[in-house]
Amino acid sequence: MDVQRSLDIARKAVERCQRLARLSEEEDRTTRTFLTPPMHEVHRLVRSWMENAGLTVTVDALGNLRGSLQGSQPGAPRLLMGSHLDTVPGAGAFDGVLGVMLALGLVEGFDSEPPECGIEILGFSEEEGVRFGVPFLDSRAIAGTFDRRILERTDARGITMAQAIREFGLDPDGIEAAAYLPSVLGYVEFHIEQGPVLDSLDIPLGVVDAIAGQTRLEVTFRGKTNHAGTTPMHLRRDALPAASEWILEVEREASSTPGLIATVGSIAAMPGAANVIAGEARATLDVRCADDSRRTAAVRRLLDRASAIAERRQLEWTSELRLEQSAVACDREWTNAMVRSIQMAGYPTHRMVSGAGHDAMVMASRMPVTMLFIRSPGGISHHSSETVKIDDVAASLQVGWHFLKQAALHASTRTKRS
Repeated sequence: MDVQRSLDIARKAVERCQRLARLSEEEDRTTRTFLTPPMHEVHRLVRSWMENAGLTVTVDALGNLRGSLQGSQPGAPRLLMGSHLDTVPGAGAFDGVLGVMLALGLVEGFDSEPPECGIEILGFSEEEGVRFGVPFLDSRAIAGTFDRRILERTDARGITMAQAIREFGLDPDGIEAAAYLPSVLGYVEFHIEQGPVLDSLDIPLGVVDAIAGQTRLEVTFRGKTNHAGTTPMHLRRDALPAASEWILEVEREASSTPGLIATVGSIAAMPGAANVIAGEARATLDVRCADDSRRTAAVRRLLDRASAIAERRQLEWTSELRLEQSAVACDREWTNAMVRSIQMAGYPTHRMVSGAGHDAMVMASRMPVTMLFIRSPGGISHHSSETVKIDDVAASLQVGWHFLKQAALHASTRTKRS
């Protein structure tokens, strides 16, 4: 793929991302969660682009949009490429979506010469975990690790996950059939970095060696709701100051533990009135680290501190685990192939650990995975000001082109052996 061709496809990919960003649950910002009405429109548009590129398109029982292309060599295994189509509230246009558009752009770049290996592009309809509090739903289905018990989880409106799936026109009884059982080469994910490292180094691309492990949970402190004007301070059992004290403990723990990142991203007080003492306060916790033992030890210490705070303030407390994901190493062979692809395309190489979670970490339980990061100008993501540089996007396409050639050679060798 020459430079001009890659620039043309890059511009188209960026324009498509920006068009999809307008398909939202909110008028003034991009918010698109699992199987909400805007996802129907996303599927309609992306399906049309996939079909125009010669892909055969299906939607599985959990809303994965899947576009497949047969390889030129009969019986050759498929290479899976893709990312997610859902967003966080108030998102930018490129997180997740760009990875799907780049995979599609690579297929469109084949013209009349498909690779020897088959290709399947995956557009996951859920990765962020916004609607039901559990992330990576769709990649879990593809990897065959979906836990049917979470189908009874409810969203903010009291709708169960199973009901949401049916309302989208899908059948939750068919989720197991979404698992990718045929032989595959592996999974490749192109993704914006969502951080400042590549921008600080002034280089366009990075190869992901590993993805940090994550723990997500919610801690709830329960005291006693009462009148704010008539209850003396020493007789209160106020849940909100307890949560606030614990949040500061989270900050202290992360600041003093090398390599650890911890965030309380959401807090809610009930009943939530200015003149009422909060009888209940809930706070989320997100802890990440490339060292699983360090992460789990930190989480244990933070829960111990929540217990001590609750006991001292005469409150009850509980914690609910939402996600426990071990750190994942990307496949060495495929990652080295990605490094070679960057070198072939003439760009500097940088290997790095991803602090953000990605579908690749779930797919790694079933197949080899590799990831290519694209610079995030200013390190900004999960925000409407998230952006990319056209030249960087074009660079990722050139690298992807070289990588597909290596994958095709690998597929040919594997087919001949079998």
